[in-house]
Amino acid sequence: MKFELVFIPYPGIGHLRSTVEMAKLLVDRETSLSISVIILPFMSEGEVGASDYIAALSASSSDRLRYEVISAEDQPTAEMTTMEIHIKNQVPKVRHAVEKLVEGYSTKPNSPRIFGFVLDMFCTSMVDLAKEFSVPSYLFYTSSAGILSLAYHVQMLYDENKYDVSESDYADSEAVLDIPSLTRPYPVKCLPHALASKMWLPMFVNQARKFREMKGILVNTVAELEPHVLKFLSSSDTPPVYPVGPLLHLENQVDDSKDEKRSEILRWLDEQPPSSVVFLCFGSMGGFNKEQVREIAIALERSGHRFLWSLRRASPNIFKEPPREFTNLEEVLPEGFFERTKEKGKVIGWAPQVAVLANPAIGGFVTHCGWNSTLESLWFGVPTAAWPLYAEQKFNAFLMVEELGLAVEIRKYWRGDHLAGVPTVTVTADEIEKAIMCLMEQDSDVRKRVKEMSEKCHVALMDGGSSRIGLQKFIEDVTKNIVSLDKEFVPVRS
Repeated sequence: MKFELVFIPYPGIGHLRSTVEMAKLLVDRETSLSISVIILPFMSEGEVGASDYIAALSASSSDRLRYEVISAEDQPTAEMTTMEIHIKNQVPKVRHAVEKLVEGYSTKPNSPRIFGFVLDMFCTSMVDLAKEFSVPSYLFYTSSAGILSLAYHVQMLYDENKYDVSESDYADSEAVLDIPSLTRPYPVKCLPHALASKMWLPMFVNQARKFREMKGILVNTVAELEPHVLKFLSSSDTPPVYPVGPLLHLENQVDDSKDEKRSEILRWLDEQPPSSVVFLCFGSMGGFNKEQVREIAIALERSGHRFLWSLRRASPNIFKEPPREFTNLEEVLPEGFFERTKEKGKVIGWAPQVAVLANPAIGGFVTHCGWNSTLESLWFGVPTAAWPLYAEQKFNAFLMVEELGLAVEIRKYWRGDHLAGVPTVTVTADEIEKAIMCLMEQDSDVRKRVKEMSEKCHVALMDGGSSRIGLQKFIEDVTKNIVSLDKEFVPVRS
């Protein structure tokens, strides 16, 4: 029997890329499966690399893996739309797209039937739409199993009226949460801002409730990376979890305007000694003000290490435009910085992150702790220094530094959130320099552990590896659910 899954990723480049990699793996492993990926309009018009990537996807559509791009027409302005409302606004368009898909299949012999939706962690409002088509929902969780377990725990405490985190003082709180999926207490001051915010907390609690309605949850992680968390989740009363990572977009697809920049960067790296360069890059939404830029520059110069620095200014409104490059770096950096560091350092804007991390010259990575960046660094065996900026990144930093010992810290606790507009405290040059020196230590325990985990990540994706086993278990469970659907549900409407 031919069957189809409808994937609905969140419209952010990091979520979309890992979802596409997930879809590719599934159709490669199961010949009777086809997948339609419905690409929703992006909230930010200037999301870095989005339009080129989506165009490349559309051109690569095939019979078994196709991409349906939803028009951005009639979309409310970013100032008037929250993430939750933005997704809900797309429901009628997604309904129409799936109806067209079902109608098309009804006219063709031997066509697949739709037997499930695979939803992004931020697209759980589509669960009710799946029910309209009489099919179950599965979740693709693009972050760690650890933050998934934290979401469950906070939701449970909230529903039992035991969650008393205050937005006004959580950043100074000395309290801890005893999260059973972690091996050590979790400081309240390390909570993502959304889990303390009066505006955002109810949305994330409701999201966790929706997670519990899923038939199963695919997680972009590795069993060997988060064994304690995954063991706990497998024994709890939540949907089954399938670790299938690391799902990485490793293809170096760049537009012509960036080819020259990429070549120049990689040529420079090729001239540097092995493991000698510290790479600083903070994701598609990471940028800094002038004061913070100067502190980073001072730290880099003092450290004496070679460096490749992807530098951009903070955006005044991240939902209207991404961070941009500074127009005049001479005005931002300390006087004479370029002259004094010209033999050892290179300051750039956009960075081909995957290609850079793959280069043997890279010895350390100062990162915002986005989960995709974290997995990429582990894949290439590059140790990281944690500098979280927004979303769940403070949790990722805790996980990598405290829980797993796979990163070094720049500072113990972090204030603010770039996306929420909560001011951040300037990190001093002394703190940054100390972290860089620790990060670049060649025989450190962290470096050794990262190399070991890198090998485990590669093995996980081989035949017989833990992630291949997780993927096969998901396919088997979906197949079992198809039998149940035939018995319990009316056929998908045509």
